[in-house]
Amino acid sequence: MTEFEEIDAAQDAHQFLELRNVNVARGDRVVLHDVNLTIRAGEHVAILGPNGCGKSTLIFTITCQIYPMVVPGMQVRIFGRDRWDLTQLRKHFGVVGAGLVGELPGERTAVTTGLDAVVAGFFSASTLWPNLHVTDDMRERAREALGRMEASHLAEQLVGEMSAGEKRRIMIARALVHRPKQLLLDEPSNALDLAAQRELRETLRRLAQEGTGLVLVTHHLGDILPEIERVILMRGGRIVGDGPREELLTEPRLSELFGAPVRIGRDEEWLHSW
Repeated sequence: MTEFEEIDAAQDAHQFLELRNVNVARGDRVVLHDVNLTIRAGEHVAILGPNGCGKSTLIFTITCQIYPMVVPGMQVRIFGRDRWDLTQLRKHFGVVGAGLVGELPGERTAVTTGLDAVVAGFFSASTLWPNLHVTDDMRERAREALGRMEASHLAEQLVGEMSAGEKRRIMIARALVHRPKQLLLDEPSNALDLAAQRELRETLRRLAQEGTGLVLVTHHLGDILPEIERVILMRGGRIVGDGPREELLTEPRLSELFGAPVRIGRDEEWLHSW
């Protein structure tokens, strides 16, 4: 590698995500249209839009579960690289999906302890199967991840006995075991009651303040943490807004985005809508 290539690689490493001219089809229908998006490593970003706007497809594209259509100028780069071994990518980039069951699949999950479920995150497994080689360092890092989620008390509790909020903490701890630079969360407050939502949001604030980059995908204004300064608006498979939260999280912009009147309230640093 030349000196100039090394400089370019170092600059690219500061970018978590670069999408250029990205179009994605699912079946016979194109659902993402000419998406151009750059997110810096460590940046806190919210992606907001109504159901069916293409958020889930964008997530699948970012996590390399779906590949874009090959068109001139198309590019997908994650941490400065065009290609990744997905097992290696998981060490840099944690993903927490919207579902609870989907994230912890398998009939043995219910009788798996919280600690074992988090350790199993090293292997992208639902539980610690006998063929998996678990080291002391893995268990130590799993306990560290539980601690960061204020969930150390769940280490010996069975997943099947946990509340929805407790399971969500386990899911995020699984994504943190590799100490990733960036964390993507899809609808993090789904299925949580009001108390669990508040606890989770405060925990995510702490992760953001500790330096973990957050990309939060939602259609709930209350999920957008005060630390998130940049908002991306999606509608009809396109990015229709990208900028500071003060400019985009307004009643006229959100009413247009969701196709219905939206009112915004404020509670100290938080926003809520109705």
